[in-house]
Amino acid sequence: MTIITFDTHEFIKELKSAGFSEQQAEAITRLQKTAISTTLEQARHDYQLDDLATKRDLKELELKVDAGIRELELKVAKDIAESKAELIRWVVGVGVLQMTLIVGLMLKLTHSI
Repeated sequence: MTIITFDTHEFIKELKSAGFSEQQAEAITRLQKTAISTTLEQARHDYQLDDLATKRDLKELELKVDAGIRELELKVAKDIAESKAELIRWVVGVGVLQMTLIVGLMLKLTHSI
């Protein structure tokens, strides 16, 4: 949270040099401090300043998202590799079955002749 400084001593000096009495200058300074504090609190409330994201927050989020994407890419690549291996097993299995059927039919036909 940013702290805004208000030099009350300098403010009182300026008011006194403008012709205000000590009591008037101190009263105006107190009122000014209260007004500044109230305005800042209202701005914090209205604009939810405490909930704003900083550049650091955004950078941390970006790093987390990048890590999540890399993790997801690795998982997808692994799933694709597993699917590819499974597909190859099925294709080879079906090919062997077809060859067996063809050889069986050929043997059946040659015995019939």
